[in-house]
Amino acid sequence: MTLATEENEEEDAKPDTPRRRRWRRIRRIGYWTFGLLVGVPLIAFWVAYLVLDVRSPQEVLAGLDKTVVLKYSDGSTLLKVIPADGDRTFVPYSQVPAKLRDAIIATEDPTFWDNQGFDPTGIGRAFLTGVGGGSGITQQYIKKSTGDDDATLGRKFAELVLATKITQEQSKEQIFESYVNIISFGRGTFGPAAAMNAYFGKKLDDSITWSEAAFLAGMIQSPSVHDPAASGDAHAARRWEYVRDKLKDRGYVQSDEKMAYPGAEVQAPSETRAGRVTYDEFHIKQQVLAELEQDGFPLGRLQQGTMTVETTLDHGMQDAAKKALQERLKSEPKEFRGAVVAVDPKTGAVRVYQGGDQGVRDYASTPHAAGSAFYPFTLAAALRRGYGPDVPVPAPEEQEFLGEKFKYPDVCGLKCTPRTAMRAHADGPFIALAKKLGPDALSDTARQAGIPETVDGTPTMREKDGFLIGPGIAIGRYPLRPLDMAGAYATFAAEGRRTTPHLVAKVRDESGAVVWEHTDTARPAFDEDGDESRRIAQDVTGTLTDGGGAALRTGEAEHGSSPDNQDAWAVGYTPQLATAVWIGSDDDRRLKDASGAKLTGDVVPADIWRGVMAAAHQDATARPPAAGPPPVVRPPR
Repeated sequence: MTLATEENEEEDAKPDTPRRRRWRRIRRIGYWTFGLLVGVPLIAFWVAYLVLDVRSPQEVLAGLDKTVVLKYSDGSTLLKVIPADGDRTFVPYSQVPAKLRDAIIATEDPTFWDNQGFDPTGIGRAFLTGVGGGSGITQQYIKKSTGDDDATLGRKFAELVLATKITQEQSKEQIFESYVNIISFGRGTFGPAAAMNAYFGKKLDDSITWSEAAFLAGMIQSPSVHDPAASGDAHAARRWEYVRDKLKDRGYVQSDEKMAYPGAEVQAPSETRAGRVTYDEFHIKQQVLAELEQDGFPLGRLQQGTMTVETTLDHGMQDAAKKALQERLKSEPKEFRGAVVAVDPKTGAVRVYQGGDQGVRDYASTPHAAGSAFYPFTLAAALRRGYGPDVPVPAPEEQEFLGEKFKYPDVCGLKCTPRTAMRAHADGPFIALAKKLGPDALSDTARQAGIPETVDGTPTMREKDGFLIGPGIAIGRYPLRPLDMAGAYATFAAEGRRTTPHLVAKVRDESGAVVWEHTDTARPAFDEDGDESRRIAQDVTGTLTDGGGAALRTGEAEHGSSPDNQDAWAVGYTPQLATAVWIGSDDDRRLKDASGAKLTGDVVPADIWRGVMAAAHQDATARPPAAGPPPVVRPPR
């Protein structure tokens, strides 16, 4: 007889007291709890391991050969994203250049060769929070192959099972081969061969440079955003630098080896060269795909599900805006470029998105100096501090703000107020307000109105260091996108309620069922008290109206320290629509219109703005004035 048996017999021989019965129940509960927490997941894991399977890359590519339809808000077809011939060339692992392979692994999954196919930290975060965790190459392949990118516990569990299974059944080389051939590099391409041809017009081979490899690897995370044709070279260069630094930090490239961003070698998108869509349609397509990608619907998922995207764009208004932009610019200097964005103030739905039809550059999503079109935000900041729109603001001709001197003649008089300054295009009073309030107050108020904190990872309304706010904020020197200007002015139109501008309303699957829908985000902007936020917005609106049904602010941004302008704006609204019009050029230069006068917001941009708003309000009760006041004569500086 063992000692343990003797102890058990002794225990059984003891009287059966309530305390002993309670402890037996506690032990039983503990055993059952342990079994449920450990046994059930293990059984579920084993069953899922036997049932679930990963499709081959060939099957995935075949499923991607489907058209995605984008529709206007009225249900009519806007455009179709049609797979291109020859953009899915399968590349065996042995033919993937080592530089590109290293660049992808360094960026997407530095532990790929050693891990078990999944990121334990990301999985744990998903189970604790219910949202997605980090994904390495194996997990990314599973998401792409299944078409399931939802941030749910169920998806993460299935991903864990399949990552374990595929890692046991296939070599790392096979997994990488499958992954690299089904991921999108943007521009409708899948796989490295198609990507190399689309961006550089070259065949994929060992002649690829480290700079080209870093560029292609950088596209994988968010191709609709990182493509320089969509976001510009400045953003694409930052993404490229991120990959370059990963390559050097992880020892793939020597720290002293010179690499240069290959922007000059990148070709224009094949979609436009092939004439499948016009330039302005291409801009919409890129903007919609970028928005969907951020919401968990990358192009591959849309294609696999043969999904239909319902946009917020109004067919008639979109055509009217294109016509107004083209008609007005055709008689102006050839270097003039333009953009129009119109937003529904109540919902944030973008009704018009015109990024220009002169090339692949999308001017609606390209930041431009806001100039004096920024002044309504300065006024709103003053109103939040207790200033009134009719309180005189002393503004000497020469003022110093944050170490910079500003000299503007007095065109408003001794009793100039924000209201009269806005109408007289007097810069001095707003610089004086900026000096009293401080740069942070101006920046914070503009953000509350709707200017985003960052655009493509770069802080807005900041110096190049991303932290300091310079004196240029007083005169709108910081560049802002027409999309964001329309959205921020829409907050004034909605009486102080801010929404998020968006181009996608719904996504439907092949059966027509809604699988994703935009959620309303309207809330008070300038104060938690909705009445206070409403008062601020109404006071701003009161300074922008001129006896008509619409509020309009025209403005311009100066070219350096010269008396000439490089950007001109017309931004305004009715309760039904907020519209921003920008006119400028591809580079920062002094611009004069067809009459030889310097570019101002109250001529070319205002003409376009009135044309767009008149067309949009044909059936509305509150119509904007058909004609505005005569152009303001700017005094010499």
